[in-house]
Amino acid sequence: MRSSLAGWWHRLTTRLGAATKSPAIPQALWDATLTHYPFLAERGAADLQQLRLLSAQFLGSKQFSGAHGLQITDEMALAIAAQACLPVLKLGLHWYDDFSGIVVHPEAMLAPREVHDDAGVVHRYQEELSGEAMSGGPVTLSWRDVQEASIEDGYNVVIHEFVHKLDMRSGQADGCPPMPSRALARRWQTDMQAAYRDFKEALSMANRFGGPRPWLDPYAATDPAEFFAVSCEAYFVNRTRFGQEWPTLLALFDAYFVGP
Repeated sequence: MRSSLAGWWHRLTTRLGAATKSPAIPQALWDATLTHYPFLAERGAADLQQLRLLSAQFLGSKQFSGAHGLQITDEMALAIAAQACLPVLKLGLHWYDDFSGIVVHPEAMLAPREVHDDAGVVHRYQEELSGEAMSGGPVTLSWRDVQEASIEDGYNVVIHEFVHKLDMRSGQADGCPPMPSRALARRWQTDMQAAYRDFKEALSMANRFGGPRPWLDPYAATDPAEFFAVSCEAYFVNRTRFGQEWPTLLALFDAYFVGP
């Protein structure tokens, strides 16, 4: 089912003020989204009702644009909105009020990069990205990667990039978004640093001596910000497996994303 945004989305944005209990997302469209992304459908009835409401409000406050001629359909916009709203289901949509633009590419994008080595030589290259979040700016996503969300692998580019947005609320992304209390901030630093260290050590051992790698995308070893984002992907799309592999982080993320 492919439909134009010109009809439903326009009506949605004009009805948001009245959308308190029943958001204006068509039932068939909502059901199709839950079917395609079953980790969303696993939420309880109350969570799904809230997710649907937040998704409608999200769509009414953001501006989607397609790159390279990509036409954004209702299905695409809602798929991104529902997954983006999952991390702020309890925190609130105001966590995303520092930007409005979402740019969707058909496939992975090439971003220019520039680094200086120890000798001062400048190296320029292009990096292939499945998504990118900019502080105070738009979120860019590869639609191909959005569709490849995987429960088994704990992979989800939408959650990854929007969690970066949470992280950036305190300034530069460092793997620690603003905390509701000093106690949780101290606990966060202790538990996340230990988990990041353990992950890098386990990944290094697997690379050197063989054997199974730890269950997280190796990209998590890049830095604390990426470890946080990759961990959140797994936490939201496969809670059971995440809890088995990272029980301390499960409790920590529950304290932050769900609350007491």
